Amino acid sequence: MKITLERNHLLKSLGHVHRVVERRNTYPILANVLIIANDDGITLRATDLDIEVTEHLGAMVSENGSTSVPAHTLYEIVRKLNDGSEINLEVSDDNKMSITSSRSRFNLATLDPSGFPDLKSDNFSHSFSIPAKELAELIERTQFAISNEETRYYLNGIYMHTIEHEGETLLRTVATDGHRMARAQSKAPNGAKGMEGIIIPRKTIAEVQKLIDGQEGDVEIELSTTKISFSIGSVVLLSKLIEGTFPDYDRVTPKDNDKKMIANKADFATAVDRVSTIASDRGGRAVKLNIGTNLLELSVSNPDHGIATEELEVEFDEENFTIGFNAKYLLDIITQIRSDNIIFMFNDSGSPTLVHEEKNDNALYVLMPMRV
Repeated sequence: MKITLERNHLLKSLGHVHRVVERRNTYPILANVLIIANDDGITLRATDLDIEVTEHLGAMVSENGSTSVPAHTLYEIVRKLNDGSEINLEVSDDNKMSITSSRSRFNLATLDPSGFPDLKSDNFSHSFSIPAKELAELIERTQFAISNEETRYYLNGIYMHTIEHEGETLLRTVATDGHRMARAQSKAPNGAKGMEGIIIPRKTIAEVQKLIDGQEGDVEIELSTTKISFSIGSVVLLSKLIEGTFPDYDRVTPKDNDKKMIANKADFATAVDRVSTIASDRGGRAVKLNIGTNLLELSVSNPDHGIATEELEVEFDEENFTIGFNAKYLLDIITQIRSDNIIFMFNDSGSPTLVHEEKNDNALYVLMPMRV
């Protein structure tokens, strides 16, 4: 195998594929990136057996062939070569890969490419195209609520499915860790209607976010009951799905919260951030909201450091009301609000609270209260 290509092109592609490779692997081949060279360029592929990322890029191929080399090592070598330089990759008879560029030369050990695993795509039941920006929005608004608790593995990802609402098919993403829930939706693309609800793993979500960051085009999505494929330009990410049943989030979404508070988002976020400065894990990081007629008092009590309070003007015309929240969870949700004002819908101090934007029902958040 003998290849010549531009350093920046190779670096960009290696940046896409090498991230899925775990630093520590039981099987040596999983630490490698597969390189396949043929007449129309080269294909790079890496996998951790749950996710597989493949990218094709143009190159001048003098000799066809394939090999596999340590992914992170190759990436670091290419990253440190001169910007815009030309790179030559060649595999010798002794199964070593030589990397030459200007006066730099490296030799890497290779492994037999025939032993490189292949996730193999299923027969996909649904396929559709969605603008990258729209997919990024659906992910960003929900991914922060993904659970890190491995025992409830079915919460370790984003639940994606379609629903029928007022005669329209919507594509919806949901994530929850049991303390807060995030839900986002948009008009479902052609081909998505009737898809089975799927749970996309956290690591897959993180990789997709990086791949679509700043992209202007569409993302092609194909899915089956066990796998999902994202095609973004010349990159294809294939991932296993989480097997399990996502909880009935609609059942736990409050329907009768009737106490409405409207606050300026920026002022509210600043106030929560300020008073939570003295919060601690020992104190549960709880911030208490004392709400009266058009006035909110936020307070944090820390047995080690003292008490912090701040007042804020709000719109509220119900009876005085007190509720507590985890400060970090509250700030996470506030960050997702796009409108100038943030709307809270309360029931009582022990029931879940609804949080949403003004004049937009495409994003909805549920936050469990804390005892304060």
